[in-house]
Amino acid sequence: MPGVNADDVDHGDEVIYTGHGGRNANTGRQESDQKLEQGNLGLAVCCDQGLPVRVCRGPKVEAPYGTEAGYRYDGLYRVEEYWHDVGQDGFRIWRFRLRAIPGEATVFGPAGPTQPPSPPPPPAPSPGTPARVPTTTLRIVRDTALSATIKAAHDCRCQVCDIQLKVPSGFYAEAAHVQPLGAPHNGPDISGNVLCLCPNHHVLFDKGTIWIDSSLTVQPLGTPLKRPEVHPVDAKYTAYHAGHFRAQ
Repeated sequence: MPGVNADDVDHGDEVIYTGHGGRNANTGRQESDQKLEQGNLGLAVCCDQGLPVRVCRGPKVEAPYGTEAGYRYDGLYRVEEYWHDVGQDGFRIWRFRLRAIPGEATVFGPAGPTQPPSPPPPPAPSPGTPARVPTTTLRIVRDTALSATIKAAHDCRCQVCDIQLKVPSGFYAEAAHVQPLGAPHNGPDISGNVLCLCPNHHVLFDKGTIWIDSSLTVQPLGTPLKRPEVHPVDAKYTAYHAGHFRAQ
């Protein structure tokens, strides 16, 4: 909830939110370092797993985005990134960049409620600085609950190398579709078409450097697919992948 910390920054459709912990309940000043735990950890997990968060604003939020009294639900925001910093009071704070999801959030300002605005034209970059341009992206909406279930079933261990990657928010793995979603492949978003992979083997699999044969052996490594009994992978999807992406 933006506005409860002096280090918060609220631009309506974008919020730099400061995590919880370490503040004096009476003065609101930071008195000790924040830790990546509880609600802070939850936001980090939402960022890593692509899960939206609900944003509410109240009277502590500076104008024009706050309320005169009570709290207001402003919709769904995406946690784009998180990092730690030193706050105004000299202690470590965790910060989270939240971005309003078009069609899922409403921004309240001087002109009343509006949908998140299009980004303004970027300023001319200084020499050596990459330029930024506004873009509109259409993407396939995947079942995040399915991906989370598959990764949890494998304890975030890669089904090729069995590595479990530790990151600040817990363990990290990626859900890889065997037969890709969307045209022209039109693979289904179901468990039988999903693998739990580390980032390295996800890329190698997508590029066809490795593939899975009919005996559930990862080729050309010659090693068996880890834990196929946890959730059976349908052979027609592995055959499709091998037939369309296998490196020659």
